[in-house]
Formats: sequence, C-alpha cells, structure tokens
Amino acid sequence: MSNLSPFACLFLSPENWPFSREWLPQPTYLVGGAVRDALLRRQSEYLDLDFVMPDLAVQTASKIAAAYKVGFVLLDEARQIARVVFEKATADFAQQEGASLEEDLRRRDFTVNAIAYNPYTEEFTDPLQGCADIQARTLRMISRANLEDDPLRLLRAYRLAAQLGFTIEPATRKAIRELAPLLASVAAERVRTELSFLLAIPEGNAQLQAAWEDGVLQIWFQSATREGLALLAEVDRAAALLRGMWPALAPELLGSVLKTVKTSRVALAKLVTLLAPEPALANQQLLQLKYSRAEIRAALAVIKYLPQLRKTSPTVREQYFMFRELGDVFPALAVLAVAAGVPLAALAPLVERYLSPDDPVVHPVPLLSGETIMSALQLSPGPQVGELLTAIAIARAEGCISTPEEALQLAARLHAFEKEKSAATNSY
Repeated sequence: MSNLSPFACLFLSPENWPFSREWLPQPTYLVGGAVRDALLRRQSEYLDLDFVMPDLAVQTASKIAAAYKVGFVLLDEARQIARVVFEKATADFAQQEGASLEEDLRRRDFTVNAIAYNPYTEEFTDPLQGCADIQARTLRMISRANLEDDPLRLLRAYRLAAQLGFTIEPATRKAIRELAPLLASVAAERVRTELSFLLAIPEGNAQLQAAWEDGVLQIWFQSATREGLALLAEVDRAAALLRGMWPALAPELLGSVLKTVKTSRVALAKLVTLLAPEPALANQQLLQLKYSRAEIRAALAVIKYLPQLRKTSPTVREQYFMFRELGDVFPALAVLAVAAGVPLAALAPLVERYLSPDDPVVHPVPLLSGETIMSALQLSPGPQVGELLTAIAIARAEGCISTPEEALQLAARLHAFEKEKSAATNSY
C-alpha cells in the first residue's frame, strides 16, 4: 500500500492535530481507526486519535491536557490508558502492551486496526498485512483468542463491515458464529453502542441481518425473525419516501427521540423490528440492553399502535390518545407503518395532522383550566378533573364544541351525569 502512504501521511499529519507533536516522547505511534481511515482516505470533522508508547502514557496525556486547558480522563489505571478531550477531537494515550510494538499490535482485534504510524518518521508498521486487507476491503481477525479476550469484538465486526463497506473474511465469520454465546458476558452499555451504529446507517441493515444469521443477535433479541429483519431496509426506503412527500418531516425523522437521547426516530423504528411484538417482552429486552426510559417508552408506544394502523383507520378519539402517548415519536410509527405496508393514502391524514401546529387532535390547546372547572363545579383536585379535561379536548377535536362556554357546559353535564349514576348505584 506504499502508493497510498503519501495520502495517508497527509491525513495523519500532526498539523491537523489539536496539539503539537513535540509533546509526544519518542517512540510514540498512532494506531487503530485513525490510521485505517487515513489509508482509506476517510476524513472526519471530529478527530479520534489513539496513541501507544512504551511508557509515560498517562503522564503525557496529563501534561497535554494541562498545557491546553482541556479535559483529562484516566480510563484505565492498571493498563495505563488516559484520554484528553478537545473541542473537536479526542486523543487516547495507552501504554504499549507487551515487550514491543509488534506484540502490542498482535493483541488487537482485526488486521486493519493493527497498523501503526510513526508521526516523527512518517513510517508505517504493518506486521499482519492489514494494508493488504484494506486494499481487499476485507475484515480479518488477528486470532480467535483475541476475539475471546473481548467478545464485544464479535459484534464490532459487523459494525466495522457496515461502516467501512468491508466483507467479513469467511474464517473470521466462522469463528464469530462459534464464539457468539460469549457475548452474553459483555456489558449491555457496550453492546448498545455497537447496535446504535448499525441502526443509524442504511449500510447497517445487511450487517444486522448477517449478525442474526450468525446467531449473534439472538442473545438480546430472541423474538427477531427473518421477516422483521427484512423491514430494516424498508424503513430506510419509507423514510426517504416520507421525506420526499413531506419535507417538513425530514428533520423529525432524522432527529433524536430526545435531546438527551441520540437515537433517531428512524433508528427507533428499526429497533422495533428486532423486538418482540408483545410490549411486556419488548420491555424486558430493552431493559436488558439498558436503554433509557425515554427510549423504552417511545419503542413501546410504537409497538402498541402499529397493529392498529395496519388494521384500520383510527377514529378521532383513538387518534387523540395515540398522539398524546406518542408525542413527537409519531414519525417513528409513521415510517415503520409505511415499511410494514400501510398505504400512504391511509397514513397521509395523520401526517398532515401531525405537521399542523394548530391541529386540535395532535396539538390541543385547553379551552379551560383545571382550576376553572374546579371553581365552577365546586370540585376538589382529583382524577375526575383530569377526566373532564380529556372529555373536553376530545369533544373539541371531534368538532362538537369550540368555545370555553361550551366546554364548561359539557363539563357540567358530564359531572351531573356522573353524580346521578353514582346516586343510582348507591341506592341499590
């Protein structure tokens, strides 16, 4: 790969780093994804640099962080690994494992990640022919034992294959199939990170299917089926279709479920295709993977309402409760519904409602406050007040009332009816 080295050296140039090369003791090597991506001529706005050195790794990181007044994190004291966090870059510094650089590289996951670059001499060290595998666009394990040492590497293979457009080499895939049960011991948070990458990009669809075929996903998604996995690509096609028809829906589909949650609504729709259709079981699967409460609520709401959209058009009342539960997660349900075969003509009225900021079903503005109802009907705070407010909102959505006066009259009638019914019940 010598013909690509000049380009790689340009991408890896210390001039692009957020700190001066002079802070690094010699020898220090840049390793891992940054080197691999440079050889592939892949650039990212956010730099993710990994350095390895015979000693002084933590001390070097600490000095750089102090000099540039940026974040410092001791990641692993025993293995002497530290991180320096810049505004647009992260630099990890690790002490070399083993007696030599080559021994350190031989302990890594895949050959394409076992190439080192010396920023002082601009020389590459490639003892495992990772450059040749990059040229062949092949993901090859360094050894079966290395996969066993950290079973997350089994799942990472599919993520890297999707991210890089590589093919997992047959012997490596065979080893992954045989070692798949070891993934049960991996922390859920680490698994979820790899899954998030796969769910976030269209290229992840085929690799998720491959992972399922190899027995890797069944540990967390026992109910996943071939039919469900086939919907992954349909979700992306449906998202493109909806964005084309309703451009205002595009940021909603690509945006996160919540500001504090990075999962996009399209990724959430894909996640649902892997889950059990029974909400209780799906809830257990999501809890096992340590998804946030917001993500779990969103996924379960989509699971709950998808069958309803597939069977029939919901009434206004049903729409009111559906939108109240889904909120801004509705685009995830919409894209999954289209992927699952719901006709666009049936879905269009719901999308139009969702995108109309003054729609009384999706974005109801209360005609009355709870305080007004309690004062007018001499009620104490309690569930009845909430029930009356809901009845008013539904009546307005159905076009039965439109003014505060009409809303109060309806509340009075409903309250009187409940009093009569209660009195009749108590008389028996």
